[in-house]
Amino acid sequence: MRNYKVPTLTIAGSDSSGGAGVQADLKTFSAIGTYGMSVITAITAQNTKGVFMVEDLSKEIIKKQIEVVFDDIRPKALKIGMVSSEEIIKEIAKTLDKYKPENLVIDPVMISKSGYSLLKPEAKKSMIDYLIPMAYIITPNTPEAEEITGIKINSVEDMKLAGQKILELGPKFVLMKGGHLDGDAVDILIGKDVFEVYKSERLNRKNTHGTGCTLSSAITAHLALGYDICESVKRSKEYITNAIRYSFDIGNGVGPVHHFYEIENLQN
Repeated sequence: MRNYKVPTLTIAGSDSSGGAGVQADLKTFSAIGTYGMSVITAITAQNTKGVFMVEDLSKEIIKKQIEVVFDDIRPKALKIGMVSSEEIIKEIAKTLDKYKPENLVIDPVMISKSGYSLLKPEAKKSMIDYLIPMAYIITPNTPEAEEITGIKINSVEDMKLAGQKILELGPKFVLMKGGHLDGDAVDILIGKDVFEVYKSERLNRKNTHGTGCTLSSAITAHLALGYDICESVKRSKEYITNAIRYSFDIGNGVGPVHHFYEIENLQN
């Protein structure tokens, strides 16, 4: 059910290599069939081998980007990805509070796949206090959930426990991503009256750059198109699984997932 007139927004950092961040989000919005818009929070110098430098934009330009988008083209759904500093987090929360956006997806980006810290340690509390309570859904992986809750996660049962603790912080739903655990890929969607387990095969692919960004932006796009939370997560899980399945080698490190695998398969 594509509708390229349905506006979706990403608030995140820019990835110069195009595999993650704002670039991955916009590719995902387009692939699923929505109109993508962006608010850039930071410029990163990165490639398939890692993140080498990060420079935050000023809180003033971030605020203004949000305001001019909402005042003209209000998004049906939006996601927040990389927001690295305490002052940026507070400014985004204060600005969004004026607009009361529906369908806010938060991907609590903390550490890059290469190990680069993308969230300043002192900013973690601000994310917990200001952004997470605003979320319709938050999508932490296990290391991020450990940082948020202080719970060590070694099993699916630990994921459930941590997810319930995050739910108490205020979001309506929590999608606990279990990709860092051994065995099948298991994600758990937790809400007040919702508990869904999503299992999928673990694909042996090295090119997984941007998986978290892509999944959260896929959920954003599906919510914008009118799917409920369970169906949005289900469809987004299917999308990211295929994007990983058809990922490809580019560069000399961890390559990107294939956002447009469906188009390429139709052409072939």
